[in-house]
Amino acid sequence: MHMKFLLGPLGLLLLLACNGNQKSNSSIQVSISDKIQTESMDGRLLLMLSNNDEQEPRFQINSGLNGQIIFGMDVEEMKPGENVTFDDGVFGYPYASLSQVPPGEYKVQALLHTYQTFELATGHSVKLPMDNGEGQQWNRSPGNLYNTPFSITIPENGVNGINVVMDQIIEPIEEPKDTDWIKHIKIKSELLSEFYGRDMYLGAHILLPKGYEEHPEAKYPLMVFQGHFPSDFGGFRTTPPDPNLEPVYSERFDVEGYNIIQQQEAYDFYKRWNEPDFPRFLIIEIQHPTPYYDDSYAVNSASQGPYGDALTYELIPYIEKQFRGMGEGWARFLYGGSTGGWEALAVQVKYPEEYNGCFAACPDPIDFRAYCLTNIYEDTNAYYYNSSHKQLQVPAHRDYLGHIQSTIRDENHLELVLGTRSRSGQQWDIWEATYSPQGDDGYPKRIWDKMSGDIDHDVANYWKENYDLRYILERDWDKLGENLKGKIHIYCGDMDNYYLNNAVYLMEDFLESTTDPYYGGEVLYGDRAEHCWNGDPELPNHITRMRYNSMYVPKIMKRIAESAPKNADLTSWRYK
Repeated sequence: MHMKFLLGPLGLLLLLACNGNQKSNSSIQVSISDKIQTESMDGRLLLMLSNNDEQEPRFQINSGLNGQIIFGMDVEEMKPGENVTFDDGVFGYPYASLSQVPPGEYKVQALLHTYQTFELATGHSVKLPMDNGEGQQWNRSPGNLYNTPFSITIPENGVNGINVVMDQIIEPIEEPKDTDWIKHIKIKSELLSEFYGRDMYLGAHILLPKGYEEHPEAKYPLMVFQGHFPSDFGGFRTTPPDPNLEPVYSERFDVEGYNIIQQQEAYDFYKRWNEPDFPRFLIIEIQHPTPYYDDSYAVNSASQGPYGDALTYELIPYIEKQFRGMGEGWARFLYGGSTGGWEALAVQVKYPEEYNGCFAACPDPIDFRAYCLTNIYEDTNAYYYNSSHKQLQVPAHRDYLGHIQSTIRDENHLELVLGTRSRSGQQWDIWEATYSPQGDDGYPKRIWDKMSGDIDHDVANYWKENYDLRYILERDWDKLGENLKGKIHIYCGDMDNYYLNNAVYLMEDFLESTTDPYYGGEVLYGDRAEHCWNGDPELPNHITRMRYNSMYVPKIMKRIAESAPKNADLTSWRYK
């Protein structure tokens, strides 16, 4: 059977839509080396060009000002030795066509992000990238094919005669090892395995309290840290910083030697964890990557499956049984930032009696009237502001002074290069994979046309009813209110890089003015604070972002004292 190329009309449409000088008949050939022992492969074939030698091109692909060039196509049954042609009709970013790439010297690299076929319980057959222990990162995923970058010249009249042979395979990732303090578990989820038609697993890294072995009678409250895929338990170090560590500058925070600061903070947390008056908890960081992203957003979803139920009713009870958790809702707490902030709040809302409080820092949009800078219910287009006579693109990322690095159109067009059908593994696509209904083809329905930005309001209404957290709280407060009193805590910088504070303002308006009973929590803002401010007004964000595991403990202890049921165990875990 011959290899198929799944381009459709998209490349042509975008080529016609773009502007600028174009060369003619540019093309680059890509193939799999005959040395690679493999049968035919499905996936997303990516071609990258970079004029920056600091890293391989595959590590320089982003929508920011320093992002490099990439083109992509779907392939089926690609075999070693068969050539695939990237020509002027293949869509790319930031240049829509290979013919638009300026003349010059570039490093060229190809990568095949491999897909597997899933026979879903919904009756659909879909091709998706399986996570291979890396947290759904296309440029690092074990089993993906690539080549060592080499130099090429693109002349004025276009590039031809270039052959890129993928002869490398990304190696498997070593599993983290248990220590005296940190344990690692992985379980098969029956719920997810049934949905995906194959064995699917959930994992977690568990930080044990001081005295765990010496106090077998103790049972512990549970702190669940939500967030992106953790390779191991982070921010915990039993030794001082490495004295030979070369200081590394953090461009994001404009801090010299940030790597040393990180090690010091991790060691300081270890010391706090061992202090006589520090409450004894279990803390877990969960691993729940999906074929669409590095985590599932911790809720049930039409296209991703029942991750909310799997985490709450399979993984967490298993951990509590294995490591002597209380196993009761009053003793479970959720916290996290960004994706983890949305998850903490969403899980608390979706499972109000199973958890006793959430601390949601810089949460992803919690009111879709402020889906970053788009109102998905009233706006007609996500990429451009409404105007009769000009096109002004909607920003996606800013710094604390308001300087713009990328737009919503930029980020979505890059995602379209990385993967069709919500398979890019990036931010806008995972929101779609989580919140959208499943389409007739088994993939998530688009919230908007990925090319034009035109919004589908039928899909928006589905999002509203199922995942707009402010709307759900307002709609169902008469049923949820009593179970959520005192449990909702939200923190956000008022200059969040992704404009996430806008949705927090709308949530606060509801919580503070219209809840009966009163919600009894808190919503706080950091002045001029960027993503991801988490509630400390005294220290800079680059420090507080490393203190999640301890900064909410006083609030959690207060909540336990106020809400623990009669005869609850409040002593076995309070040893010195």
